Amino acid sequence: MHTRMFGTSILALTLAGFLSGACNKSSSQNPGTTGTTGTETGVRVSQVDVGRSLTGDKMIGDRTDSFKPTDTIYASVVTQGTSSAATLKARWTYQDAQVVDESTQTIAPSGEARTEFHVSKPDGWPAGKYKVEVFLNGAPVATKDFSVAR
Repeated sequence: MHTRMFGTSILALTLAGFLSGACNKSSSQNPGTTGTTGTETGVRVSQVDVGRSLTGDKMIGDRTDSFKPTDTIYASVVTQGTSSAATLKARWTYQDAQVVDESTQTIAPSGEARTEFHVSKPDGWPAGKYKVEVFLNGAPVATKDFSVAR
């Protein structure tokens, strides 16, 4: 009788140890979890262009780096990659880094995508040197210089 109880106890302990190990393994090694949130999956800015107009697919129609004071200034940002939520920000600055405008857009690209930003000033931009800085998820990724002349 003691032998039968002893054998049953060993079997129960072995089974409990096996099940405990299996539970720990599945919770610590969940397949498909990469440690990222899905918003950082290989999206990158591949191109930034500025100009006076946009085409229907958000490409710059009249590419230039020299503008008139009354022009609307467009920036087309091309991204590559896939993300369920990435943030693009355009910061427009004048001369000594004086911020003229800043805007943010959340994108969910799948492959190549274009995002459009623009600024205008109906009473006219002061002549001088400007730039647009592009940020992806808070990190600076591109800068495009341009000027306004009378």
